[in-house]
Amino acid sequence: MASDETNTQRLTDGDRRTDTTVPETAPSEIIALYLERRASLVRIFAAKLGSAAAAEDLVQDIYLKLGALKLSTVVHNPMALLYQIGSNLMLDRLRQQKRGLARDTAWRDSRRITVGGEEIADIPGADDAVSSHQRLLAATAAIEDLPPRMRQAFSLHRLEGLSQATTAKAMGVSTKAVEKHISAAIKILVKRLGSSGNGTV
Repeated sequence: MASDETNTQRLTDGDRRTDTTVPETAPSEIIALYLERRASLVRIFAAKLGSAAAAEDLVQDIYLKLGALKLSTVVHNPMALLYQIGSNLMLDRLRQQKRGLARDTAWRDSRRITVGGEEIADIPGADDAVSSHQRLLAATAAIEDLPPRMRQAFSLHRLEGLSQATTAKAMGVSTKAVEKHISAAIKILVKRLGSSGNGTV
């Protein structure tokens, strides 16, 4: 029985000796390595991100991650750990940016209004609903007050989205005449709506 216990103890001691042949690094030593290699990490991630400022932020976040390591944590390859943390943070940021871009695009699309293929306005928020409605009424009234031919040219081109050539054909006039009508209409509307504080056309 004593012999068995002795053999077991020898195996255990042997296992311990084998484990300690692998270099181990405590969190404090990893942070020291981080500080030593910080500039190199910034250059590496700046090349990956295409931005030195973004790389600076990311490398700073690596430091915060290291600060969260438990004192009992043992790392066999500290440099690989630094790169791994940085790569994970970079991927997380890229995913967040992609999701944010998708949300922004969907939000803009949901608020876009087009008439005749032209974007003319965004749906106002709740706080702006009243003032937006007032601006719309003022713009409609201003257009209605234009001289008939000028109003027709402006409406066909700017509101219905017809080209100047098509507008000219519909009105039975030259393209040059349409250009003059539209230019004159815009000047009148800008002057009227601008002076009344209702924006521009």
